[in-house]
Amino acid sequence: MAVNPFYFRKLATLLKTLIKVLLCFSPIVQAELYIHQGPNGERMISDRPVAGYVLLTKRDTFTNAGHILADRPIDTGGPSEFKAHIRNASKKYMVDPALIEAIIQVESSFRPDAVSSSGATGLMQLMPGTARDLDVLDRYNPRENIHGGVRYISELMKRFDNNLTLVIAAYNAGPGAVERHNGIPPKAETQRYVKKVMKAYHDFRMIRYGAE
Repeated sequence: MAVNPFYFRKLATLLKTLIKVLLCFSPIVQAELYIHQGPNGERMISDRPVAGYVLLTKRDTFTNAGHILADRPIDTGGPSEFKAHIRNASKKYMVDPALIEAIIQVESSFRPDAVSSSGATGLMQLMPGTARDLDVLDRYNPRENIHGGVRYISELMKRFDNNLTLVIAAYNAGPGAVERHNGIPPKAETQRYVKKVMKAYHDFRMIRYGAE
């Protein structure tokens, strides 16, 4: 039985279109989403900054985007929910919960929507590339962000033989910088960061966990 080339080409075109559509909606390849507000108060969503519009926030997925566009409040959880995520991640990755809380405090002050000038996002301020490596699909999701950040800390613990100050420095400056300098990098920001996290860590251990 002969195959009509026209129908074969048509089927191939349909398959290519379907693949493109699936890729567009795949959370794995989803680009950052920018949510803007225009001069008349209207809101819009795009895959890049838009001239003349004010950037309200960014998202990694369409989660909660509709609420933001409609200017409805978003329930991102609170201290009790964050603490449950911290406790679960602590047990899963064997990381001291006081250290997790200290890093969150210094990184974002427990704000799940925090975004730095460099693009680090969420409670534990994950960069896009780091988030992808940690299988975090939505950095604005408190649970995903915390579990991804704690998994990263556990990897740094193994890499730096549980040396806490080096782990904290690596979380801020990157493990490569710590290895190049064979210690805490001389960068002033990293030096301050290590001191802040260490202080918060000891405070949380005493206040929340009764450690001396």
